[in-house]
Amino acid sequence: MKNFISVIIFSFFALLSCAQEKKNDIPIQEDPKNYTTEVVVPDLQIPWGMVWLPDGSMLITEKSGELIHFKNGNKTSVGNVPEVYNRNQGGLLDIELHPKYKENGWIYITYSSKDGSAKGGNTALIRAKLKNNQLSNIKTLYKGTPNTTRGHHFGSRIEFDNEGYLYFCIGDRGNRDVNPQDITKDGGKIYRLNDDGSIPKDNPFLDKANAKKAIYSYGHRNPQGMAIHPDGTIWVHEHGPRGGDEINPIKKGVNYGWPIITYGINYSGTSITDITKKEGMEQPLYYWVPSIAPSGMDFITSDKYPNWKNNLLVGSLKFQYLELVELDGYQVVGRKKLLDNMGRIRNVRQGPDGYIYVAIENKGIVKIIPQAK
Repeated sequence: MKNFISVIIFSFFALLSCAQEKKNDIPIQEDPKNYTTEVVVPDLQIPWGMVWLPDGSMLITEKSGELIHFKNGNKTSVGNVPEVYNRNQGGLLDIELHPKYKENGWIYITYSSKDGSAKGGNTALIRAKLKNNQLSNIKTLYKGTPNTTRGHHFGSRIEFDNEGYLYFCIGDRGNRDVNPQDITKDGGKIYRLNDDGSIPKDNPFLDKANAKKAIYSYGHRNPQGMAIHPDGTIWVHEHGPRGGDEINPIKKGVNYGWPIITYGINYSGTSITDITKKEGMEQPLYYWVPSIAPSGMDFITSDKYPNWKNNLLVGSLKFQYLELVELDGYQVVGRKKLLDNMGRIRNVRQGPDGYIYVAIENKGIVKIIPQAK
């Protein structure tokens, strides 16, 4: 009888393990096409970040280094934008407004910066004000070090949480064997700052010798999506290698495992590691195999999309669609394909008017309009 019970228990946990392994094997459903689209900002090349000013106009970053002010149907270039290290994935990246922008006028921008003694660049975060279509009062709040001529894995997204803390990310800068697991080095990290660039007193590595005090979590590869969940949690997604793109709710001081654990392999087809789980390292909420090359993400909170509300939108660079990730709490229960074959999705945001706007390379900013019932 004892052996029989042991077999039953073993079988139960084996089945449970199998179910857990298969939880990410969710097929994507075809585009329901229950919406129309409208190009609201045409003729953009690689629109990375976008944000709305209180007057309804938009600020849009082009990776090449141009900051565009789109107002009343016209595009003008904002002056005094810092020079970017425009190489491969580097350039002018994300943009975000302070939650109290109407009161203080602060704008936050990430970009690949040449500042520093070494050649190349690394991701920097600045804040500035917009005056007479020029950036002014520019201050660097954080600059990743060291510079490197490697042209990939800069990150980078920006988000504020409900308490006013500022989060941003830097990819591993192509140095996966050193940066992501070392809290004394930049790269492969999510950072948390006060809005003026100072370090919050409860950051997790404040008392660790030689640690980068701004780090909030580590063990990341290349996050290019960040959004605040309706419950106030910061979520990111990040590029895996060949397979293993991940969605991760961010927890204070947690190690997300790259490259010690991963569900991906090298681009050459060779193995990075045969370990997908390890004690002390966080499992992704969801992972994609094969990779979709995710970029941009946002939660739908608008009543304009009742069938999509409280779900997550993620852009796919590789497969050129917008993915609706259906959620039941913190579990992915379904996937739908939207905007199929419209182009490489670089970003997606819900606008202040409640509509969803999607930045598509070599096209522009597209608005999704649900069909009237």
